[in-house]
Amino acid sequence: MALFTFKGGIHPNDGKSLAKDKPIVSVLPKGDMVYPLSQHIGAPAIPIVEVGDDVLVGQKIAEAGGFVSAPIHASVSGKVKAIEPRFNPTGTKVNSIIIENDGEYKEIEYPHVKPLAVLTKEEILKLIGEAGVVGMGGAGFPTKVKLSPKEPNKIEYVIANCAECEPYITADYRRMLEHPEELVSGMRIVLRLFDNAKGVFGIEDNKPDCIEKLRELIKDEPRMEVKTLKTKYPQGAERQLIYATTKRAIHSSMLPADAGCVVDNVETLIAIHNAVVNGRPVTSRIVTVSGDDVQSPGNFKVLIGTNQKEVVDAAGGFIGDAEKVISGGPMMGFAMFTLDTPITKTSSSILCMTNDAVAEHEPSACINCGRCVDACPSRIIPSRLADYAERFNEEAFVKWEGMECVECGCCSYICPAKRQLKQSIGSMKKIVIANRKKRGN
Repeated sequence: MALFTFKGGIHPNDGKSLAKDKPIVSVLPKGDMVYPLSQHIGAPAIPIVEVGDDVLVGQKIAEAGGFVSAPIHASVSGKVKAIEPRFNPTGTKVNSIIIENDGEYKEIEYPHVKPLAVLTKEEILKLIGEAGVVGMGGAGFPTKVKLSPKEPNKIEYVIANCAECEPYITADYRRMLEHPEELVSGMRIVLRLFDNAKGVFGIEDNKPDCIEKLRELIKDEPRMEVKTLKTKYPQGAERQLIYATTKRAIHSSMLPADAGCVVDNVETLIAIHNAVVNGRPVTSRIVTVSGDDVQSPGNFKVLIGTNQKEVVDAAGGFIGDAEKVISGGPMMGFAMFTLDTPITKTSSSILCMTNDAVAEHEPSACINCGRCVDACPSRIIPSRLADYAERFNEEAFVKWEGMECVECGCCSYICPAKRQLKQSIGSMKKIVIANRKKRGN
């Protein structure tokens, strides 16, 4: 059977064997909880509590700060200790609400939710928005906004990103194995919003047990299907996933909705289920802790706001003195300089590495081998774009389609000269975007 895929991509060692067979284990925090007000793309949330206030699990502590924003809810009961800047996993200080955990986990009384069959589309969207659901695969785009395109009748595909193509991460894999009914329920809810859409579960073929389980669950769902994807990085990138499953191509100036598609990842769809069926907001997520310098790699259900060191300790702590710790995957994640940062809605994994493989190599001159071009899923020329970026040649960078880079890192991974192509291109993209804002473009 032919597998659905895209042009380009790479096959790095996936490292998934370290944690894939480890069932999800709940972790209860010990210390203070930190809730950054920026856990999503768009305007930061606005605090609606003050220092000294008592809060309960599930209580809204910050409301959406605009149309593209999302509220934040307490994941523990306790007292608001401070509202002040704290580091987030990307190394940026952002305004945060700090709650002293009383260890009692007293919950609010959740509102009664009507059955899905009688909910209107507007009510479904309101429930998703009020629950603070965002893209939990890493992007953090507010889900209510994503599910509110200008022309909903033109949406033909709702795609569940079940690829989980980043090495080491197995959180979505465990979710699909242990909670597949909730995933299917999330898809069923989203399909209620789009009358002309079909639901597609895109899963890489290295997860045959998930494919079998989902096919069994949706056998009586005429609007849903499972599509088996070729195992290749970055199969789960939005543009590549859309092309692999629908053969529709989008570029940097388009949204998936422009191609008749909506894409949500596994954790997001389960959060939608919890919001609409159970009336519960986002207060936790599944996090993979893995790498060659952690004692017991595994998958953990972690409350939002938990200190990342506590999560690593739950996995047995470091074996030695980890040289590099990454928030997210090794290809697109962020190297952290401290574990004294909180788990946020977009924290998919913590990777603990004995050696910093990138720092071991000194970049050398390009040998014009063309490997970066072969690997690039965006079909651009990374080596040339990096040259333009390093010379700050914005005009040439844009002319040669530098803005089409999805920053997947395939080029840096495959480059025999060990040039930091992705980093150079990504930095130049930020400059172009900033200059366009200055010019009002």
